[in-house]
Amino acid sequence: MPSRKFADGEVVMGRWPGSVLYYEVQVTSYDDVAHLYTVKYKDGTELALKESDIRSQSSFKHRKSQSSSSSPSRRSSSRSRSRSPGRPARGRRRSASQSREHKDDKKKTIQETSLALPVLVLFKLSENNTRRYNGEPESTEKNDTSCIILEQKLKPDLEVKRVLEQYSLRSRKDDKKKEEIYSEKKTLVAVKPIEKVPTKTKELEFGGRIGTFTLIFLLPATVFYLLLMCKQDDPSLLNFPPLPALESLWEGRVFGVFLLWFFLQAVFYLLPIGKVVEGLPLSNGRKLQYRINGIYAFILTAAAIGVLLYFQFELQYLYDHFMQFAVSAAAFSLALSIYVYVRSLKAPEEELAPGGNSGYFIYDFFTGPELNPRIGSFDLKYFCELRPGLIGWVVINLAMLLAEMKIHNLSVPSLSMILVNSFQLLYVVDALWNEEAILTTMDITHDGFGFMLAFGDLVWVPFVYSLQAFYLVGHPTTITWPIAAAITVLNCVGYYIFRSANSQKNNFRRNPADPKLANLKFIPTATGKGLLVTGWWGFVRHPNYLGDIIMALAWSLPCGFNHILPYFYVIYFICLLIHREARDEHHCKQKYGLAWERYCQRVPYRIFPYIY
Repeated sequence: MPSRKFADGEVVMGRWPGSVLYYEVQVTSYDDVAHLYTVKYKDGTELALKESDIRSQSSFKHRKSQSSSSSPSRRSSSRSRSRSPGRPARGRRRSASQSREHKDDKKKTIQETSLALPVLVLFKLSENNTRRYNGEPESTEKNDTSCIILEQKLKPDLEVKRVLEQYSLRSRKDDKKKEEIYSEKKTLVAVKPIEKVPTKTKELEFGGRIGTFTLIFLLPATVFYLLLMCKQDDPSLLNFPPLPALESLWEGRVFGVFLLWFFLQAVFYLLPIGKVVEGLPLSNGRKLQYRINGIYAFILTAAAIGVLLYFQFELQYLYDHFMQFAVSAAAFSLALSIYVYVRSLKAPEEELAPGGNSGYFIYDFFTGPELNPRIGSFDLKYFCELRPGLIGWVVINLAMLLAEMKIHNLSVPSLSMILVNSFQLLYVVDALWNEEAILTTMDITHDGFGFMLAFGDLVWVPFVYSLQAFYLVGHPTTITWPIAAAITVLNCVGYYIFRSANSQKNNFRRNPADPKLANLKFIPTATGKGLLVTGWWGFVRHPNYLGDIIMALAWSLPCGFNHILPYFYVIYFICLLIHREARDEHHCKQKYGLAWERYCQRVPYRIFPYIY
């Protein structure tokens, strides 16, 4: 096992990935498995570098002295001072000497200018960053005036340098080395993307191995407990429901219906309708393609449900076998999680997720090792994120509405049921209409596809998010029209904050140079991205979470205040978003460094203004 060369805390010179520039960095840790150093730049950026990309500061000083000692001016002074037959007189020699000194000065100027060119580019970027932070216009055009003036100044000097090198007495080997160095220096002006080397996950989330092991059993148990409680006449927390017989939880026909639903949505996903877009760049620079046709799948599903209702198919079957459908979905999500974990064992390292490659079976199984598991062009994570669970949520709500009418002999559904169905239908249609926006979310760009997302998309979303409608079937609640109007206004306010904040963020990520976003100010980062400090994102750091929580409260209010059970969703959602916000804070601080600290100073509140 090779020994490490640099110690933790040692200040060294690290090469910036994709270039030949070296910067002063500090070694923070070393990965014995991948043999990579984690170093921290002065701006707070942390990267993983190979040992070959790190050098000590003393070696840089030594090379500098060597290069200066072997400069052309030194070599010219070591020539013989004996007078050659054709040597001119003293006066002419003086003028020739002055000419040589003038040429040496020219060469020195050219060398200093060529070395200063990358520094000038970096200073220019720093100057633009400062201007952008202060709200001033940025100057990053490719044909910048200062760069053009510099090139014009360099042209005569470069011409003199070419002539001098043509008639110099140095060996061709030295000339070849200088050409290679000069070609490397020219590449410094171009901005290259940073290539991240995937490493083992060091920081474990969700309580590490013990926490993820607990969640694998706790999440299904929570779903089944909530569904059993809703069936109780008195769904109070102290009234624990009796456990059903195990054989009553499983029915082959129900599992077959679930499989039919899943594969029907897969067929809709594969239909060649809708536009194809590219996702965000992966760690290797590659962009995956996604077909945006979720809204078409929803329309086709609505048509299929309409045909079933026309032929007298009773959707109340979902209500009568709701627990069995939940068990079937849980079993399928477990099988899917096992499949994606097994296939990830042979996945290339660059296709693994940043947070699901720890080497611990339970943790990786829960978080998901592979970032974008695909079967051909069929993206499993992207498909499950919106299709079977989210659209299934609307179908379940409709089944609960019809079940309420049949059980209570109603000609029209209750006002509470109408509000719950309408609010949640708007949420799902909005998600499908803005399907492309999901490509910039943390689930797609960071989290792997494992048990957490598989169970969450296929079980938690359709069976927990529909809890209010399921509750209202067995516990009808009457509300007045003024209260219904007030709840509707609350939901509209939450939806407006949620949609406008997400649209602002997604449009900025897609095209920061969009003229429609010219009024937005942002803090630049070392990654090339910007952090918005105006608009909704200058109000709180996660305005979309604030809108989500307001809508969640509006969904629970139609159920009244007799029991806390229908408010489980809003309580859980607040806890979920606070935890996700903490994850975002941690990742952004690592990714953006000092820029994120500036952003937190500008926007001090996380979700709730003046509270949190």
